[in-house]
Amino acid sequence: MARLSRRRFIQQSSLLATAGLLASTPSTRAIQPASLPIIDTHQHLWDLTKFQPPWLADAPEVLSQSYTTREFLAATQGLNVVKAVYMEIDVAPEQQLAEAEHVTRLAKSPDHPTCGAVISGRPNSTGFKPYLSRFKDNPYIKGVRQVLHVPSAPTGMCLQPQFVASMRLLGEFGMSYDLCMRPTELADGAKLAAMCPETRFIVDHCGNADPKAFLPASDDPPWHQAEPWRRDMGTLAQRDNVICKISGIIARAPQGEWEPEILAPIVNTCLAEFGPDRVVFGGDWPVCLLGGSYARWVYALKAVVSDRPLSEQKKLFHDNAARLYRV
Repeated sequence: MARLSRRRFIQQSSLLATAGLLASTPSTRAIQPASLPIIDTHQHLWDLTKFQPPWLADAPEVLSQSYTTREFLAATQGLNVVKAVYMEIDVAPEQQLAEAEHVTRLAKSPDHPTCGAVISGRPNSTGFKPYLSRFKDNPYIKGVRQVLHVPSAPTGMCLQPQFVASMRLLGEFGMSYDLCMRPTELADGAKLAAMCPETRFIVDHCGNADPKAFLPASDDPPWHQAEPWRRDMGTLAQRDNVICKISGIIARAPQGEWEPEILAPIVNTCLAEFGPDRVVFGGDWPVCLLGGSYARWVYALKAVVSDRPLSEQKKLFHDNAARLYRV
């Protein structure tokens, strides 16, 4: 596949910066309409008058406020984001049903770009089957996620019998599972996918890759080493029922100014391993604000993939999501 030379990459990044496209806040400048339509497969929304996710108590200040459709539309203005798939926000278990009902109402409404949802669930619980069965005929519920890189999800949990049975149930219902796990445990994700061949697994955030792992030096130690991550992503890609979500990586970018080229090793590895038909774009807004604005992420990714065929860019930003999520 085509790659940007370092010189051309820096030249294009400089042009984008000159045009104001890499500014950290879209409100400070006008964003020209983008030519490529975008389906965002990783849209977080939280209205603190309705939901109080427990993890927000210790979250950075920028996340400790409501982010609703209104703010999403402002963040994506001019970027040609035509649809979005809601991603669960790890609400308290007693609010999971209310969250699913809330996002179903959003998806039914023409006033929101949200057209489907990946809802919260606890696959390692015996109550997962009756919970999921409520939604098996709901066309707006596309899948389930439980974040697996938190202390409440011990190493190896995704390979336990109850968890595996729940994954197979998702396949029976035509739903997917988002693998959001520690980058050092991606091999477990590959084993899980092999045990559940009828279920589609979506690797969130490029396997939670840390851009700092690909820098020659960093004052902030990376979450993982580069080569084991590359190896395990390659193993995951060998499974036909696994796709990769190009998302989330700017949240771990070095603080302050950064150039799109620091994202290139991660993005190019994922595209090479999974190919043009098994990758989708995710905004990860508003969590992306930890590293930059929505616009900064979109234009940085466009810079990384700018030398690839237009047909592949369309698949990444729109066409694959429309096909895989049926939206």
